[in-house]
Amino acid sequence: MEQRRVTDFFARRRPGPRIAPPKLACRTPSPAPCALDPATSGSRKRARPSAAPGRDQARPPARRRLRLSADAVSSPSSPEAPGSPAGPSLCQKIKTSAPAAGQPPHPAARRHQDTISELRSCLQRAQQLGERVRALKASAQDAGEPRTPEAEGSPAEPCGEKAPAYQRFHALAQPGPPGLVLPYKYQVLAEMFRSTDTIVGMLHNRSETPTFAKVQRGVQDMMHRCFEERNLGQIKTVYPASYRFRQERGVPTFKDGMKRSDYQLTIEPLLEQEGGGAAPKLTASHLLQRRQVFGQKLVELVKQHHRSFLASLNPPMVVPEDQLTRWHPRFNVDEVPDIEPAVLPQPPATEKVSTAQEVLARACSLMSPRMEKALRQLALRSAEPSSTRSPSLVSPKPALLATPPATPPAASPSALKGVPQDLLERVRAKEAQKQLAQMTRRPEQEQQLQRLERLPELARVLRSVFVSERKPALSMEVACARMVDSCCTAMSPGEMEKHLLLLAELLPDWLSLHRIRTDTYIKLDKTADLASVTARLVRQAHAEEGL
Repeated sequence: MEQRRVTDFFARRRPGPRIAPPKLACRTPSPAPCALDPATSGSRKRARPSAAPGRDQARPPARRRLRLSADAVSSPSSPEAPGSPAGPSLCQKIKTSAPAAGQPPHPAARRHQDTISELRSCLQRAQQLGERVRALKASAQDAGEPRTPEAEGSPAEPCGEKAPAYQRFHALAQPGPPGLVLPYKYQVLAEMFRSTDTIVGMLHNRSETPTFAKVQRGVQDMMHRCFEERNLGQIKTVYPASYRFRQERGVPTFKDGMKRSDYQLTIEPLLEQEGGGAAPKLTASHLLQRRQVFGQKLVELVKQHHRSFLASLNPPMVVPEDQLTRWHPRFNVDEVPDIEPAVLPQPPATEKVSTAQEVLARACSLMSPRMEKALRQLALRSAEPSSTRSPSLVSPKPALLATPPATPPAASPSALKGVPQDLLERVRAKEAQKQLAQMTRRPEQEQQLQRLERLPELARVLRSVFVSERKPALSMEVACARMVDSCCTAMSPGEMEKHLLLLAELLPDWLSLHRIRTDTYIKLDKTADLASVTARLVRQAHAEEGL
């Protein structure tokens, strides 16, 4: 009896590979234990259970499934009829779920009512705002105010027409000291002229007729930009003595879409005739000279706009052209208007036949009677005879300069309310004097001013170097090396020596130079007040700046 229970226990602990044992198999005894075979009762081997459970073995419990009751299936949110196409609406649900008399409302129905009331209030608020906007628009139109693009529903400016930032602020991003910087579009035009001059020079030197088609392809390959006849007209406006433009026929072409008999725009460089009578060549020196002339003419155009801008200031300013070294701080160089292209020669107008009636009128005597009859029938069938349209060759005279850039916005009267007029005039005169000195300052003066502005900081660094070294005098080489390591501004030892020489020149009582043999030593007065020394340097810098 004991052996049978152990065997039954191990048989239940080791079921088939695909059947999971029940969780309570160890606790629940087998209701019908299988009898042992008498042939195998004396052996120690246990009987291996079969893969499929028999009737006498306990089956594993089936997977439990959630079964809803009938009340849960027939919920209020489900449609009444199983075959109905759609369920009740939200209002019907609220009506059906409305509480009876004397009963508190259901929480779900109360939430639905709150949501509907909020939606109604938002809708009323939106309608009120819309009526208010329409009233404001109507009042603005009645008052005669110009409609803004935002009010009309269109954007203020198309996204494709707005220039990128590297073009609109090109002058501000130029490296080096500020000067007479050209606008970005003028620099692009100068580069186009250089490329055009190079291509035209190559064709002209090998006695080949330079046409616009050849030059256009070469310039676009060099600049990776679109080069059109408009750009050629701008070059003619800036430098009219550079090329001679003509429309010629019979120029050999290598393009499939162009015939030799077609008119082509030719570009001939204007050069001085040489003494030997030979054809002049466009050499590298000529190219460089023409490029410099073109750049100077572009600067002259910008100067004319700058002169108009200075005349529109309050008070107006007049700067001599030969003393101008930089533009006015408020003059936006990149907003200078484009150069109007000059008129280029156009091919002569040729009368073209476009209808059957014109063909019949012009070649009546040259055709056979059969062809004449066919053309007459075709002319009668045409409903709307079109008239000959001759291209208009008259174009307006180009203006060299467009309207000057907009004047800077003046200060609003509300911001200057209560300020005396004489004080405003003095401030404006002082600001104009400062700007005039800034625009006429030479590069040497600009470099001197930059050194003067660095001297207060260098004076403090130099005193700290003497204090840390604990020596009454230092050689120029050692002092420059220590200050280069300690100064915030990156400078070379040679540039630092120039600053120290300028500092000794301005403050000989504080910093003195002593030349001994081949070396130069500097000596510093450590007892002097550093604040008074820096104040003197600041006053010197202000005086040099012209304040």
